[in-house]
Amino acid sequence: MRYVSTRGQAPAVSFLDAVIAGLAPDGGLYVPERWPQLSPAEIAAFAGRPYAEVAADIVGRFAGDSIDPAALADICADAYASFDHAAVAPLKQLAPGRFLLELFHGPTLAFKDIALQLLGRLYDHVLKAEGRRLTIVCATSGDTGGAAVEAFRRRANVKLVALFPEGRISQVQRRFMTTTGEDNIACLEVKGTFDDCQAMLKAMFRDAQFARSVDLSGVNSINFARIAAQAVYYFTAAVALGAPHRPVAFAAPTGNFGDAYAGYVAHRMGLPIERIIVAVNSNDILGRALESGRYERGEVAATSSPAMDIQAASNFERLYFEAAERNALETARAFEAFTAVGALDIPPSALATMRSLFAGAAVSEAETARTILATLNETGELVDPHTAVGLAAAARIGPANPATPLVALATAHPAKFPEAVEAAAGVAPPVPASVARMAERPERFEPIAADVEAAKAYVRAFVAA
Repeated sequence: MRYVSTRGQAPAVSFLDAVIAGLAPDGGLYVPERWPQLSPAEIAAFAGRPYAEVAADIVGRFAGDSIDPAALADICADAYASFDHAAVAPLKQLAPGRFLLELFHGPTLAFKDIALQLLGRLYDHVLKAEGRRLTIVCATSGDTGGAAVEAFRRRANVKLVALFPEGRISQVQRRFMTTTGEDNIACLEVKGTFDDCQAMLKAMFRDAQFARSVDLSGVNSINFARIAAQAVYYFTAAVALGAPHRPVAFAAPTGNFGDAYAGYVAHRMGLPIERIIVAVNSNDILGRALESGRYERGEVAATSSPAMDIQAASNFERLYFEAAERNALETARAFEAFTAVGALDIPPSALATMRSLFAGAAVSEAETARTILATLNETGELVDPHTAVGLAAAARIGPANPATPLVALATAHPAKFPEAVEAAAGVAPPVPASVARMAERPERFEPIAADVEAAKAYVRAFVAA
C-alpha cells in the first residue's frame, strides 16, 4: 500500500513513512493510492469480535506489508487495554432508532485517545527499529493535545510540543497537557486561535530546512494513521446495528473534519453508510460549504464546544481531492488559493459528490445548551457540549430513511467541560479519578505570540536541551 499527496508534487511513500512524516512535503495530505475493499461477508464477520482485533484488521489493510500483522495485533491490543470499558467504544440506545457511540473511555476522556494511543505505539515500533528520534509538534483546539501528551509522554525517542490557543480551551483540557511533568513534553499557550496554531504548524512543515533540522513529525488529524484508526468505530457500531445487511447513519460533531472524514473512509471501504451529518457549532465553515458550495473562512468564535472552534478544517482537503476525482493539480490550486485569500468555490460536480453522503448542520450556543438539558431530562444521559452539537444536528436532519438507525458520536466526557455542562443542565458532571488527580498537580506551559518564527526558535531550543 502506497500513499500519495493530495497536491501531487510529492513522491509516493509507504504507510509507515506517511505516518512518521505526517504532512507531505508539498503541503498536501497523504491518502492511499487505492481504497482497501471489504466484502459484505468480511464486514459481517466483525460482529462480536474484540475491538482491538477489528482495529488490527482495518488498520492492517492500510498498512499493507509495512508492518508485521502479529506486531500490529500486539500494538492494537496494548493500545486499547488502556481504556476503561471492555467494548472500547460502546453503543448506548437513547430512543428507538437513535444511539450514542461513547468514544470517551480512553485515558484523556476524549475520542482522540482512540487514534493517538495507537499512534504512539506505532511511532515507538518504527523509531526503536530505526534507532531514530523525532520531534512532534501538534496544534490543538483542546482534546488532541491532551491525547497526544498522554500517548507520547515518557517515550524515549520522541519530544513533543503542543500548541494551544490562550483562553479558548477548558481548564480540564489544558491540564491534561500541562500537568505531566515529563521532560519530553512542552506546551505553548498561543496568543491567538486554533487556526493560528494550525497555521504555525503547517508553516513549520513547509520550512524544509527547519523540518529536517529537528526531524519534524505531526500527529494532528493530518496524519492518515489517525483517520484509519477512527474508521474502526464506524465499523464496530454499524455492525452492531445490522450492517452490512442494512445501512446506518451517523452524526459527527467536528471541527477539523477528521472524525467525519473517517466515516467517509469506512464508506469507501464498503461499509453501507446512508448519511453522515457534519455537525458544527457557530464556527460553521463546513456547514456553509456543504450548503452553498463556498468554503470560506470566517472569524473564529469562542463557544462552549471549543474543540470545534475552527475556521480552516484540514481534512476537508482530502474530501475535496476525492470529490474532484483525485485531480491533484486542481486540489493544489484550490487550497493554495484558500491559504492566500481564505475562500474557494467547490466545483458543482464535486459538491454533488460530497452531498451524496454528507449533510451539514450548524448548531447555536442556545441550541447546544437546550440539547444538554433535554437529553438529560429525556434519557438520563449527561452529555458534553460537543456531543450535544451532534445530537442537535441529528434531531434536525436525521437519516434519509426514517427506518435507518442513526448513531451520534459522543466525543468527550462531560467532566472535560464541567462549567458549560452545569450551566446548561443544572447538574455538575461526575469527576473521574484522572481529573481529580490532575487538579492537584502543578501546570507547566509557556506563553508565546502567534508567530511561527518564535515557535520555531522555541522548538529548536527544546530539542537541543
